[in-house]
Amino acid sequence: MSDYREQAPKQQTAKALIGLRDLVLTGQVEPGERLSEVALAERLNVSRTPLRAALQRMEQEGLITLIPSGGYAVRSFSRQDVIDAIELRGVLEGTAARLAAERGAAPQAIVRISAIVDQLDIVMQSEPQSMDFERYEALNGEFHRLLWRLAGSDVLQREIERMTSLPFASPNAFVNTDVDAPAFNRTLVVAQAQHRAIVSAIRLREGGRAEALAREHARLARQNLDFVLEEQPELRRKVAALALMAG
Repeated sequence: MSDYREQAPKQQTAKALIGLRDLVLTGQVEPGERLSEVALAERLNVSRTPLRAALQRMEQEGLITLIPSGGYAVRSFSRQDVIDAIELRGVLEGTAARLAAERGAAPQAIVRISAIVDQLDIVMQSEPQSMDFERYEALNGEFHRLLWRLAGSDVLQREIERMTSLPFASPNAFVNTDVDAPAFNRTLVVAQAQHRAIVSAIRLREGGRAEALAREHARLARQNLDFVLEEQPELRRKVAALALMAG
């Protein structure tokens, strides 16, 4: 009985957090819009205590912000904010890759990340229209999480996780099953080649090469951002990563 009493509040907070993130990242709540605790609690079917905990968590993640009059509003990001976040992810992941190469990643860790690359190869063998994007997204996310750990730095891993909690800075920012765009599909091919090259550089203890590859890898998101905003603006609403972008 005591275990249930301890777990119930955590489950309610998790429910509130998942529901709130979904509202924000799918654009159901607009950037700059004030968040009403009463309305949200009713909409998400949770009490206000776990909702407040979820709001505090999302403020820490940078998705919402405190407003002077009290309460929270959905944070609005400019195009330059998005570009800077992508660039910073590249710097941090590049540092992780370099340190992993220079310090020497554990052989078993190299085996694990190499296995993920092999599984991604299998997913990539399908034609774009029949590709299992959910599987790709899961494997891609696992590749990056393993990469962050290879450096053996809790400080660096924590900062990368904080940065990538912003949806447009996530490694999966532009992996979207609702977007049928050859330009996106081409970047997946390039990204997979970079995955394999990054692991190879780390294995061979080539720190500078590993860092350069990881930074270039993150810039694929910048290419996709430019493609959406400049060439195919009608796709913007389909890319969940851009729901928080103003203008």
